[in-house]
Amino acid sequence: MRIRCAIVGGSGYTGGELLRILLAHQGAEVTVVTSRRFAGKGIGELFPYLQGLTEISFEDYSIDVIKRRAQVAFTAVPHQAAMPVVRELLDAGLKVIDLSADFRLRDPETYEAWYGEHSEKDIIKRAVYGLPEIYRGQIEGADLVANPGCYPTSSILPLFPLLKNGVVEPSGIVIDSKSGVSGAGRTSSMAFGFSEVNEGFKAYKVCEHRHTPEIEQELGVASKTRVTINFTPHLVPMTRGILTTSYSRLSKEVNTQEVVELLRDFYSQARFVRVLDPGHFPDCHFVRGSNFCDIGAKVCTRTNTLILVSAIDNLVKGASGQAVQNMNLMYGLPEEMGLTSPPLFP
Repeated sequence: MRIRCAIVGGSGYTGGELLRILLAHQGAEVTVVTSRRFAGKGIGELFPYLQGLTEISFEDYSIDVIKRRAQVAFTAVPHQAAMPVVRELLDAGLKVIDLSADFRLRDPETYEAWYGEHSEKDIIKRAVYGLPEIYRGQIEGADLVANPGCYPTSSILPLFPLLKNGVVEPSGIVIDSKSGVSGAGRTSSMAFGFSEVNEGFKAYKVCEHRHTPEIEQELGVASKTRVTINFTPHLVPMTRGILTTSYSRLSKEVNTQEVVELLRDFYSQARFVRVLDPGHFPDCHFVRGSNFCDIGAKVCTRTNTLILVSAIDNLVKGASGQAVQNMNLMYGLPEEMGLTSPPLFP
């Protein structure tokens, strides 16, 4: 029997990606998709590329309907709006995979410093941070998974094994990320219109991006000490993809080959992490539309620095694909089910 899935807030890019992946998933069935704005419209009207693949229409949110039709809910609504919805879904007996930021941070005070008031603090301790390559065992038994942010996914996966093994210093880490415009969501904001973005390239939210504490939290788990990073995101004129480059000071003498071997050993059971050979570095083209995270490494002996480069599709491994990977784990399905399509190139 297939897992019955609800998508709460299904009209954005992450909702569309969840639909695209789940409609082809051998072990899942989408039974409810909610959107207050588009209630009554067919999925194909809002997402023409899904025309003819489902007869489902968008509906107003109703806990009674979702409880009756679904076992698991993906909540793809903005931060703070997710809190009461997640509470209601859990109380109704559903498992929840939350794609907002509301349950990613374990310390509610940290959340409130970066996002605002948290109204459901008692649920935070139930949430498992949904990075399968690191928390696979905990995810398998969870009823609430906090799906990671896109920038954190691309930053944590390369650095975590090096910090855990004491190869790099936990202080002075610099992370520089570039993201496609879809990372801003399906918005009508002037700042993300074609003429505003095309042929441009800019940094934004310098030293104040809300994903910063999420990255610091998980790197702190790896190093078993408090980590403070310099994180700068950039907007580039492409639709999807994130390229992240991190710079960290080496704490022991290693060469590039040894770093590559350490990463490969750490991720030996990780279907979606691909560690490249020395001298090769990721390209967003080669992960587009996939759930892969590609990682390249270079030891710069001249500056005693480890440079790590990663690439993901921000809408797949950075959001909806990772959410489906988490669902697979929660229900004992093969982790890669529904996620094995090769990247789209060019």
